Amino acid sequence: MQIQLNGENTQVTATNLTDLVAELGLEQRMIAIERNMEVVPKSEYTATVLEKDDRIELVHMIGGG
Repeated sequence: MQIQLNGENTQVTATNLTDLVAELGLEQRMIAIERNMEVVPKSEYTATVLEKDDRIELVHMIGGG
């Protein structure tokens, strides 16, 4: 399925946000996701089904010291 991920057209096999995070090889606790201009709480990632042409903005936080 094709979605827009951070402004880029991207083919994914994920069906929900939890699967998308795994497909991208990211750690869920270190990201924030916006779907179609609405921030999605982490507690709703599994229930949030991806649809063709969704606009996903994903921010990966990096800690440092």
